[in-house]
Amino acid sequence: MICDLRFMELFTNSLFSLNILFSLSNMKERTSKRIAILGGGPGGLFMYKRLVESGRRDVEIHIYERKGYLGAGMPYSTEGANEEHITNVSDNEIPVIFNDIADWVKTAPKDILTKFNINDDNFNEYKVLPRLFFGAYLAAQFDLLQQRAAEEGIATHVHLKTHVTDVFDDTESQTVNVETDHSRLSSFDQVVICTGHNWPKKNEGKIPAYFDSPYPPQKLAKVFNHAVAIKGSSLTAIDAIRTLARNNGTFEEDQDGRMHFKAAGQSQAFRIVMHSRNGMLPAVRFHLEDSHLGKEGLLTKEELNQHREENGGFISLDYIFEKNFKKMFVDKDPGFFQLIKDMDLEAFVQAMMNSRERVDAFTLLKLEYQEAERSIAAKDSIYWKEMLAVLSFAMNYPAKYFSAEDMLRLQKVLMPLISIVIAFVPQSSCRDLMALYDAGILILNDVGEDSEVIPESKGGATYRYQDEAGEKVSNYYQTFVDCVGQPHLAYEDFPFQGLLQDGTVSPATLSFRDAEVAKALLEQGNSTVERAKDGDYLLRVPGIAINDQFQLVSKKGISNPRIYIMAVPYIGGYNPDYSGIDFSEAASSTVLKAIFGQED
Repeated sequence: MICDLRFMELFTNSLFSLNILFSLSNMKERTSKRIAILGGGPGGLFMYKRLVESGRRDVEIHIYERKGYLGAGMPYSTEGANEEHITNVSDNEIPVIFNDIADWVKTAPKDILTKFNINDDNFNEYKVLPRLFFGAYLAAQFDLLQQRAAEEGIATHVHLKTHVTDVFDDTESQTVNVETDHSRLSSFDQVVICTGHNWPKKNEGKIPAYFDSPYPPQKLAKVFNHAVAIKGSSLTAIDAIRTLARNNGTFEEDQDGRMHFKAAGQSQAFRIVMHSRNGMLPAVRFHLEDSHLGKEGLLTKEELNQHREENGGFISLDYIFEKNFKKMFVDKDPGFFQLIKDMDLEAFVQAMMNSRERVDAFTLLKLEYQEAERSIAAKDSIYWKEMLAVLSFAMNYPAKYFSAEDMLRLQKVLMPLISIVIAFVPQSSCRDLMALYDAGILILNDVGEDSEVIPESKGGATYRYQDEAGEKVSNYYQTFVDCVGQPHLAYEDFPFQGLLQDGTVSPATLSFRDAEVAKALLEQGNSTVERAKDGDYLLRVPGIAINDQFQLVSKKGISNPRIYIMAVPYIGGYNPDYSGIDFSEAASSTVLKAIFGQED
């Protein structure tokens, strides 16, 4: 396959050696700063772009990538996608890297364009794309940036099929040592960790037909003549559904444009049973007024810092909700503002969730699909949903300054709504879901917060929960797929033991404003609450501690100017938003300024 490992490797390697030789031949003096980027996916791509476009020539860049190609990462390679998988963003919503997709299509290899039936005439910058096609674009962007680096005399060393096994901080020499499976140690002035997604395997491989994630999706591309249990109803679940359905039946469009699904002869007992904690499906992609979710209306860091000074060192979640969400509607949507102006966070979320709960999930999906179609046709945003996406992004900076109480509110109250509304499910995925539902193939169970999945040694799992009528339910499934999405990984899951053992990294924690609240939670058996040596109460949140520049923070509370992290699975406690491309663009800018001692 052109877009699989073979294509990526050939496409990426073709100019590596020439670029590096050309670059080195143009180096007039030894570079003074050696920088390593660990991971060559989208995060590493944006970091490399920042370095190449920084105007600095006193750098030597090393990129380490486990796979045989750069750019695509997990989501846009065969590790995370088959041909049926699509992005939930379009070209006009993606920050320009070297050139935009519309321009790249004019010069892209013909076999790629033919494979995905895309060309300069039919390309539409407002439509979503096959994920493997987008991965090929990202690989091309890396190559184009390497050519520019070589032309400008920046040395780039790419280490493909190289697994970084550990990282060590050398405080005496003020350098960072990187260990790989190919060489013992290489020393750098700065290291940026961009290792991307990670789904740890707990039961997969031990329990037959039990999958800890749907990735790589090829493992689900088989016949299942029985009901398959899906945990979750997120975009990750939709990825699994698209693969399962296409390997157990066919979709056909009738003359009215309506999609229908027919199970294959060998899959007559095939069903997909989704299990959702709130019994809801994610919302449908619509027209965005600002395709890049502009942040110009958000609070500045100066305003946030002033608020912290006036609020005991904390940033209030209510303050963010009022200033970065509600006030946005005063001019843009006065009617909606009047509706919500007197609501606090809890009241707003309850009102929005109630409006969804009152309608059957698939009935609501069809209604939202029609609403989204009107939004796209009229190029008219569904503004409150757009602003909720902006609010989600806006949480990233202040999250580390929330009180523990506010973080618990964010996790319990706001994030469930955000995760549903800003999924932006593409129209073609919605049509798949509706066709499967109409055919009686797709079922959604509301399992609540206390549901339990029990792996079975014979294979698959038993799902236990209490239904809406209060009855206890226990169903066994021959095949189980966990589709809750990228998990927020714990401090203990951090992959580089050298940094764990010497205290270079520390667990992410937040302080309680009210000790009595912490005590009550401890008495209730909340294991995420702990007491510090100074007697204060802390809330453990996922991942490791970082500062505003994405630098690691040690157990002594000291920020490390040599090691930066943009790998979102490990910083989820202080960086709760998971919008990958947007995050990579913003974080890489902040990291670049910190590397060169510039103000952010």
